[in-house]
Amino acid sequence: MSLRTTHSILSGPSLPLKSRLTPLAFQLQSRNRNGTTRTLASATPTPQPDPQPASPPLQSLTNAQKKYLESALRVNHAGELAATLIYTSQIPPIVKAHPHLRPLMKHMYDQEAGHFKTFNHLLAKHRIRPTAMYPIWYAASTLLGWGTGVMGREAAMACTEAVETEIGDHYNSQVKELLRWDDEAKARGETLGEDLQALIKDVRRIRDEELDHLDHAVGEDAKMARPYEVLNGVIRAGCRGAIWVTERV
Repeated sequence: MSLRTTHSILSGPSLPLKSRLTPLAFQLQSRNRNGTTRTLASATPTPQPDPQPASPPLQSLTNAQKKYLESALRVNHAGELAATLIYTSQIPPIVKAHPHLRPLMKHMYDQEAGHFKTFNHLLAKHRIRPTAMYPIWYAASTLLGWGTGVMGREAAMACTEAVETEIGDHYNSQVKELLRWDDEAKARGETLGEDLQALIKDVRRIRDEELDHLDHAVGEDAKMARPYEVLNGVIRAGCRGAIWVTERV
């Protein structure tokens, strides 16, 4: 701090000044005309940090939203279990007859195994029970994979196309619902918690990977399967039924 700010209150000829700098103030001493000494203090303001914008409060989920999430995660978990079992059963006969498909089948299986791991973790983290239909879906998925695998490449790919069509729609509906929650929270000046924001990203990524599997299946002549219409219709109806049951049981 310069002495310029105190010049107007100092009078007379040049007077001896004594100064001492402390953490809170800069002090000046001067001698008055009557010989007394006075102390002039000019407080040095303590620098204050720029105020940080307040984070919006976290949204509290309603009971209906909590139930929706529990149901959705339970279905996702069961669906990814089924996918890994279908590929596990299909791979031996398909790769034996068509060795060039080994990398593709492994790629799709590895992604499904990653999806299953994600939802297995989320169920454990949030203490959500798996579906009570777990043993039945385990057996049905294994049988479906083995049956379409021995029917040949086209039938196996038709199975993938049918399953991924239903699962893709299911994941897409979840993304829309979670984004609706996000929009409503923002309108109230709130924000979804980190867990829900991460879940939206995970479901979007998994949905996109499932739809890639659908594209791969179509590219490998899924629609050439015989009887394609019957396979597609029965498998898709079975998936819808399994989703409906798993949401409730």
